[in-house]
Amino acid sequence: MSDYYWDNQIEYLRNTRWLYYNDDYLEFLVERVWKIKQAVHMIDYGCGFGYMGLKLLPLLPVGSRYTGVDQGSELIKHAKELYAHTTYQAEFIEGDIETVQVERAYDIAISHAFLLHMTEPRVILEKMIGSVVDGGRVICFEPHWIANMASYAIDGMEQSSIVQLGVLQKLYEQAAGESGKDGNIGMKIPTLLSQLGVRGVECRVSDRVNFLDQQMDEPDKHTLYNALKEEGLGAVPGNREEVIAHLIGRGLTSEEATHQYEAEERFAREFNKHTYMTYAPNMKITSGIVMG
Repeated sequence: MSDYYWDNQIEYLRNTRWLYYNDDYLEFLVERVWKIKQAVHMIDYGCGFGYMGLKLLPLLPVGSRYTGVDQGSELIKHAKELYAHTTYQAEFIEGDIETVQVERAYDIAISHAFLLHMTEPRVILEKMIGSVVDGGRVICFEPHWIANMASYAIDGMEQSSIVQLGVLQKLYEQAAGESGKDGNIGMKIPTLLSQLGVRGVECRVSDRVNFLDQQMDEPDKHTLYNALKEEGLGAVPGNREEVIAHLIGRGLTSEEATHQYEAEERFAREFNKHTYMTYAPNMKITSGIVMG
C-alpha cells in the first residue's frame, strides 16, 4: 500500500463524502447560480477518487469533460476503475499539486476538502486560477470547522456540554498558525480569491442536514449512523491523562483541557445508534470568474 496518507483512506472517503451535499442543491448551483449552459472542461485539484466529478458531470451539459489531479497512486487507480464504468470523458494526472505543471486550458477549476490540508493554500489558489481560461470559473468546496462543530444537536443534551466551541476555535487557530493548514479555510476563500483578482466572488453554504431519526428505516439508519461514526462524530477520546497532557501541550490551560476531554467523553458516551441527532457539515462553496 502507498505511503501517501489518503491512499489508505479510500473507504473512509467513499463512506462519508455523501454526508456533505444534497444532489438537488448541486443541481441548483450548476443551473441557477453558476448558470453553466455549455459543455465545459473541469479540472479537480486534489481529486481523490474523483468524487466531485461523479457528482457534477451528470448535472453539466452533455460533452463536459473532467480532469482529476492527485498525488495518491491508489486514489488515481481507484478513480480510473470507477470512471471506466461510466460514459464520462475523464482523465487523471498523478502528481504533487504543488509541483505539477498544468496548462491554462480549463473552463472550471475546483477543489473539494483539499485546501485545508495545504500549508500554502494561497499558492494553490494561484495555480488553480492560472489553469483557467479568461471568463472561466474557480469553485472551492471547503470546510469551516467551527461552524461544523456548532451544528450538532443531540436529543436531551445541551450542546455546550458536548462541544466546547471557544476551546476548539483556540485549538484550530493555533494549529493553523503553526502549520498553515486551516480547517476554517472555507470562510477565508472569498477574500483570498478577490485579492488574487477573481471577480464576482460569492460564497454559498451546502444545505445538507443529516438527521439520525429513530423512525427511519433500519437499513438507512444503520448506514447513516456508521457514516457519522466514521466521520469522527462521538469518537472515544482515549486515555484521560494522556489526552489532557496533549491538549495542555497545545496551549490550553489545565481547566480548558479537562473540560475539553470531558466534553469529548460525554459526546462519545451519549451518541449511539439509538440517539436522535441532527448534524450539518456546513461546507462553504465559493466561486468566482477569472479575468485575464
